[in-house]
Amino acid sequence: MQVDADLHIHSHYSKAVSKAMTISNLAENARFKGLGLVGTGDILNPKWEEELLKYAKKVGEGTYERNGIRFLLTTEVEDNRRVHHVLIFPGIKSVREMRERLKPYSSDIETEGRPHLNLSAGEIADLANELDVLIGPAHAFTPWTSLYKEYNSLREAYGSARIHFLELGLSADSEMADRIKAHHKLTYLSNSDAHSPMLHRLGREFNRFEVEEVTFEEIRKAILKRGGRKIVLNAGLDPRLGKYHMTACSRCYTKYSLEEAMAYHWKCPKCGGRIKKGVRDRILELADTDEKPKDRPPYIHLAPLAEIIAMVIGKGVETKAVRAVWERFLKEFGSEIRVLVDVPVEALAEVHEEVAKAVWAYRNERLIIIPGGGGKYGEIRLPEEIKKASIEELESIEVELPEEEKPRQRSITEFLVVR
Repeated sequence: MQVDADLHIHSHYSKAVSKAMTISNLAENARFKGLGLVGTGDILNPKWEEELLKYAKKVGEGTYERNGIRFLLTTEVEDNRRVHHVLIFPGIKSVREMRERLKPYSSDIETEGRPHLNLSAGEIADLANELDVLIGPAHAFTPWTSLYKEYNSLREAYGSARIHFLELGLSADSEMADRIKAHHKLTYLSNSDAHSPMLHRLGREFNRFEVEEVTFEEIRKAILKRGGRKIVLNAGLDPRLGKYHMTACSRCYTKYSLEEAMAYHWKCPKCGGRIKKGVRDRILELADTDEKPKDRPPYIHLAPLAEIIAMVIGKGVETKAVRAVWERFLKEFGSEIRVLVDVPVEALAEVHEEVAKAVWAYRNERLIIIPGGGGKYGEIRLPEEIKKASIEELESIEVELPEEEKPRQRSITEFLVVR
């Protein structure tokens, strides 16, 4: 069986997180999104553990359920160099044991959702391995609180300690991460790091697992690539839309090559602002291969359905007009992921033809993308040729994208997994 999963979120006990991040809201919105499995996030917080046990029932070791949605026990922690790590626990016993073992190294483990630990990345990984907890770097390429913000390699961060996966985050996709040879043995997770249960946050990045049932043990096997269990699809935002994709000035957003930024000593000659190194250039600094592992599943670039609708009708993502169109699609097809990935475009067009054309453009990498940088998000534009074409004409039209906008990966239609 296949299940779509988002394994990195936060609860209302983390800073800067919506008060609506509750177990009941997560279960309801996960169903609308099309997720069958969600990480609890913040499970080291005892109050969040209490809420989980009150509002969800145990269906297996390390596995809980609310209204048909499964939950795994997960959290994110911050080490002594402000690097973040994702943990996936095999059961409540290991959660409680790790909490007790970490108390001497944390002043906020019982109050904060994402605790700060006075331990190194390697020390945290050693403890995780001792307790059979899966661990990997969170959003590994972001310019803040990430592995490659602080270190130049996995070994420099973790030493000889074993890690089990690498989370791509919103800043990278498989193509980018595979430029580093040491990653090739690792499974990639694409998770949302959602701070809100809204559908343009929860599940904006997800993983499609091939497993026999939705339990911790089956997901563990898939992450470790054992017994035929595996991830068959990673999905997420196009990294070019990220705020720090390109090297750019953080004040006026002028983009620079890495060589230019270095020549200017990271000071913008136009406005005097600080130039921020982009994720793209950071990965190119570390890149040591053009090869790709043969078992790497496809990665597809998607955006939340509400954002696609907002782009098409020219309204804000949380307006009533966008919500109305969104509800029509969900009433017809059941979930957002089905609309974005699985439903034929011809069927989508019966609900809203212009949105259907935009979904087609996403699936086939036929959007004009102006990359982000310096703290400013990238922009998406739908080519005029697609706007003017009928649904029947889409496959035959030629869209001439600028060289830098041409897709680096094959389109979703080549990877479509029939559910």
